[in-house]
Amino acid sequence: MCKHQAGKSTGTKLANGEEKPEFEFMGPWIGPLGIMAGLPAVCYALVYICNGEGCSALLGPAAWHGFPAGTKLFTAEALAIFVGWILLQVLLHLVLPGSMEEGVVLADKRRLQYKLTGSRNFALTLAVVAYFGFYTQQLSLAWIYDNFVPLLSAAVLFSFVLSACLYAASFRRGALLAKGGNTGHHLYDFFIGRELNPRIGSFDLKEFCELYPGLIGWLIIDLGMLQKQWQDLGYVTTPLLLVCAFHGLYVLDALWLEKAILTTMDITTDGFGFMLAFGDLAWVPFTYSLQARYLVDHPKTLSSAAVVGIVALKALGYLIFRGSNSQKNAFRQDPEQPSVRRLKTITTASGRRLIVSGWWGIARHINYFGDWLMAWAWCLPCGFDHMVPYFYVIYFGALLVHRDLRDGHACALKYGKDWDRYCAIVKYRIVPLVY
Repeated sequence: MCKHQAGKSTGTKLANGEEKPEFEFMGPWIGPLGIMAGLPAVCYALVYICNGEGCSALLGPAAWHGFPAGTKLFTAEALAIFVGWILLQVLLHLVLPGSMEEGVVLADKRRLQYKLTGSRNFALTLAVVAYFGFYTQQLSLAWIYDNFVPLLSAAVLFSFVLSACLYAASFRRGALLAKGGNTGHHLYDFFIGRELNPRIGSFDLKEFCELYPGLIGWLIIDLGMLQKQWQDLGYVTTPLLLVCAFHGLYVLDALWLEKAILTTMDITTDGFGFMLAFGDLAWVPFTYSLQARYLVDHPKTLSSAAVVGIVALKALGYLIFRGSNSQKNAFRQDPEQPSVRRLKTITTASGRRLIVSGWWGIARHINYFGDWLMAWAWCLPCGFDHMVPYFYVIYFGALLVHRDLRDGHACALKYGKDWDRYCAIVKYRIVPLVY
């Protein structure tokens, strides 16, 4: 049933009239503890079981190869470079010109102002890296490959420290708290995020971390892998070029259309705690670059037909992803503009209109389907010798299902019977005709 989409309670009243808090991820203790320990462990395990000394076909300890010889888990140099990278992106964000945009109306009736410089941060960073890393070769990007593990450790440490600071700062007077992160269970609130929009002055920490250091850093890691393969082979293979190009397009799309993030649940609803901090700064750059690192250690070749097929899959996924997201954003900004005014909608009791045609008449999260197709295009250049490089597409599929359930639960609570009416029209959740 549409109104029972999420695996968590719908909220109950306590004897004193207060609402019993809801918990995601098997909270308030077991899930958060497991995730805070498990996610960093997964990041290390992906290197431990698959690197230049071998890649395990089975995820069993007997098949694990271990870290490459000479690997250090932590170095002060890597920590300094990681912190310097964060500070560089902060500095660029503060000094570069950018548009000022308003966020959505918050629970306290405020609309926060956001300075958006994502595409400029991206362009200037890429220009500097291209000049010093590839043209003059004064900057050794291959260092990233050789120091991947200590850089990962620096990101993990930084994420925990940042999360602790965010949690402590959330107790200051006047902080606007996220509904889902103000449960009174300290571990859970630390994990899920207690404050909604933590800021230093007008500098929004959550929006910055969502897009700048992690996404741009992901592409820089890819370029480090590309330079490493050039050093090893004297050329760059087609599969690695495809992966880097696909990842680059994804990052550019997110930063070029930065304004769209201001209406997402990450910004409007979720608190900023460990889950988002670690995801933004460690998980994204160090696991999403897995295919590039794999192709350095295990170079592949592709037939012309395979290249055409993978590029076509990427193009289809991007068409669905960008087309659906752009249609939704255009409708939110002005439902009467020519590109969206003919869309069919149903009007809820709250006055909100839900789209039931166009891209959004095909599936409730058709954008997720396009995103997942692109994930396949990232993994297929790695061939089929090992399962490890397909970790991303498996994990991402599970994540999208969780997000669909979470969003469906929130909409069921928000719209009530109108949501059931909507689900009767738009029957499929993510994959048309299948799910």
